[in-house]
Amino acid sequence: MSDLGAMHNRVKARRRERGWSQEELSRRAGISRAAVSAVETGRLVPSVLAAIGLAEALGASVEELFGRARPAGEDPSWAWPATTDPCRFWRAEVGGRIRLYPAEPTPGGVVAHDGVARGGAAEVDGGREPGETLVLACCDPAAGLLAAEYEKATGFRLLVLPRSSGRALELLREGLVHAAGLHLSTPEDPDGNARAVSDRLGEAWGLLGVARWEEGLAVAGGVPGRSVRSILQADLCWVGRESGSGARKCLDRLRAGRPEPGRVAFDHRGVADAIRFGWAEAGVCLRLAAEEAGLRVLGIQVEAYELCVPVRLERDPRLQALIRVVRSAPYRRALAALPGYDPSGAGEWRRVEAGAAAPVEGESGRPGPSG
Repeated sequence: MSDLGAMHNRVKARRRERGWSQEELSRRAGISRAAVSAVETGRLVPSVLAAIGLAEALGASVEELFGRARPAGEDPSWAWPATTDPCRFWRAEVGGRIRLYPAEPTPGGVVAHDGVARGGAAEVDGGREPGETLVLACCDPAAGLLAAEYEKATGFRLLVLPRSSGRALELLREGLVHAAGLHLSTPEDPDGNARAVSDRLGEAWGLLGVARWEEGLAVAGGVPGRSVRSILQADLCWVGRESGSGARKCLDRLRAGRPEPGRVAFDHRGVADAIRFGWAEAGVCLRLAAEEAGLRVLGIQVEAYELCVPVRLERDPRLQALIRVVRSAPYRRALAALPGYDPSGAGEWRRVEAGAAAPVEGESGRPGPSG
């Protein structure tokens, strides 16, 4: 026996990340299945030999499996201020620090919280361990599919925060998320994603391909005109997106020199809902969002949707698990069934160095980080 009982236990997360059963892990570690189960649930403090066996089987160090949840004296900190009291929150370890995230709507609906803050005091109700959650900021309306497949296949949790491409990169730069989704690359500007990363971020970064999707011009049912040109020439009430978003970049190009829309939506579904409920007549959003709302949509351009992550996280099991899921057949089939989504490039990995306007020579391609 040892003092490992005071440590943080990541055995179950690592086992599930590899897709192993408890029987498989027990065979590889040389201990009984009952012992594996007891260690995972905290009912048994492993001996030093058992801890070493588990670590070797899982390809980790003992410290990685049983290291302290956070350095002594370091308390969790809010990623940004809570807006309500009481406030439900999620926890995640990002960059060696435990962050608290005020609960908010996600593409996957309501996500179970890890605790509740009242009067400035945060109380954990159970939920997921901070080291089992990967935080992604993106505007993909179908990110709930990825989160569901990620948890089913790996046992980790993917926490998706709806943010525009520009805001997602800001959160990544501030060390508040693990990954940022962006769709600033188009056929006319194929290096848009890489250039945005190089311009806004330091160090080396990886770009993980997820899909190519169609951005379109969504219009209300009574709007005349059958082409993008005719609709742009009409006197319509437009809804836009915030600066820094891919949809805003597209709309600014289409309506160059014209006044900005008087209404601004938070995300792609917000654009579609504004038109659907009569608050606007036209706007730019993903084909998926427009068709979900029953709107007429005219295709404008196909964009590369990629996830940006720091290269220093390549060995993080949560990121390795995400890459495997993005490359998996079940996830690619789910994407292919969505209007306007093409998953043919899903899982392609390329690196972008600070100050480089394009991927580093020899660092693009399929393999990327692996477990």
